[in-house]
Amino acid sequence: VWTDLLTACDLYRAKAYKVDSVPNTTDQYFAYIAYDIDLFEEGSIANLTASIIGNVFGFKAVKALRLEDMRIPFAYLKTFQGPVVERERMDKFGRPFLGATVKPKLGLSGKNYGRVVYEGLKGGLDFLKDDENINSQPFMRWKERFLYSIEGVNRATAASGEVKGHYMNVTAATIEDMYERAEFAKHLGTVIIMIDLVIGYTAIQTMAIWARKNDMILHLHRAGNSTYSRQKIHGMNFRVICKWMRMAGVDHIHAGTVVGKLEGDPLMIRGFYRTLLDPYLPIDLPQGLFFEQDWASLRKVTPVASG
Repeated sequence: VWTDLLTACDLYRAKAYKVDSVPNTTDQYFAYIAYDIDLFEEGSIANLTASIIGNVFGFKAVKALRLEDMRIPFAYLKTFQGPVVERERMDKFGRPFLGATVKPKLGLSGKNYGRVVYEGLKGGLDFLKDDENINSQPFMRWKERFLYSIEGVNRATAASGEVKGHYMNVTAATIEDMYERAEFAKHLGTVIIMIDLVIGYTAIQTMAIWARKNDMILHLHRAGNSTYSRQKIHGMNFRVICKWMRMAGVDHIHAGTVVGKLEGDPLMIRGFYRTLLDPYLPIDLPQGLFFEQDWASLRKVTPVASG
């Protein structure tokens, strides 16, 4: 804020109300900063992020900056739709879902892709899914993939007598293209579509609204999150993305695992899962939860153990 004459600075400026040193360091600090709710457009993650992780991360005055956690007030939470279906829509209780990703992720023809879907589902999986970078490449266009995949699902369902599914990735270059692919997937009879985090917050919210209107489950692959979250002194913790995605209204999200090929700390992963599932979060610093968070009855997101 550059002038006191035209703006109510005392009301609208950010307020740093607490600063703690980071344990076992000499030049790092936790700064607790409060913003007035009137600074943010209702129901817009794009506007929220423009202020919280906008130009401030490029300021010369700071060597590095990392967003560890946020507390979202009731009045702002209630402007978001949140998830719509939770786990109940899947009609599986008493055990985890068992799923897998089609591999190799790139290079299969549509027919061979459908064969992998069928064999995996008939072998006992509840679902298979497209990987994050399967969209509509020359070796397999999206419509071909959708048609062969749903054939594999239907055949496996008939052979096993169990409900099966396949997450069809509708990620595309434009919202219009994603709408077209999602509508075609719905027409084929699938109940789940998938998008990637890299499409951006506005596109994610847009597809979440579409999924709610069309009675579809929306799965989010967190492709790209490590560009902000892996560096420990700069960027943003994945738990913040978990909060934003719960607000946006995705039904499933890749939330990491403590084994496998991708990075994952057991306590941090537990904190991610609690952020997605719990109706109320107390402060728990070992799990990275810096604030209490009451979710104001916003529905849960199903975390997927991935990677």
